[in-house]
This record gives sequence, C-alpha cells and structure tokens, in this order.
Amino acid sequence: MAGKTVTRADLADAVCREVGLSRTESAALVEMIIGEVCDAIVKGEAVKLSSFATFQVREKSERVGRNPKTGEEVPICSRRVMTFKASNVLKKRILDGYRKLNK
Repeated sequence: MAGKTVTRADLADAVCREVGLSRTESAALVEMIIGEVCDAIVKGEAVKLSSFATFQVREKSERVGRNPKTGEEVPICSRRVMTFKASNVLKKRILDGYRKLNK
C-alpha cells in the first residue's frame, strides 16, 4: 500500500490555506513546532499531542544479540530510543478510513 508522503512543505501549505498566513510564515510556524517537539524529545521529555499520539524516549539496556547470518553472539550497547504511541482517537480514524476504502 504505497501512498503519498506528507512533507513539511505540505504541512506549511495546509497551514497557509487553513489559517491564512503567508507561505513563509506558515513554513516558519511548522518548523517552530517541529523544533519544539524535537527539543523536548532530545531532553527526554514525553510529548503528548492530545487526540493524536505520545512520543517518549525510553532507555534500552545492554543485551546480547545474534548476527543472523553467522549466528555469532554480538553485544548490543545500551541506548535511548524514541517510541510513538498512537491515541485511541487516531487509531479509530485509521480504522474508519480503512473500512471506507474497503467497502
């Protein structure tokens, strides 16, 4: 299922159409929002966008993995990863959209 990818420019165009800001102001607003979200995530803060999703940073401890080609055990270092958890509202919208497409 290949679809269109929504880019920053697409978001800026949507802001321009819906809010009435100029293209430059809309692009700056989108960049500012993305920057704030990124800064919070880098600091380890959770970002919750109500009715959309929650982004969180989680610590993964060191563990032993396996090279799938050779079967050799390889240590995997501890690290921080970002998780994305969709809200129930978003999950319902996705399911409803899927059902409409497959009628």
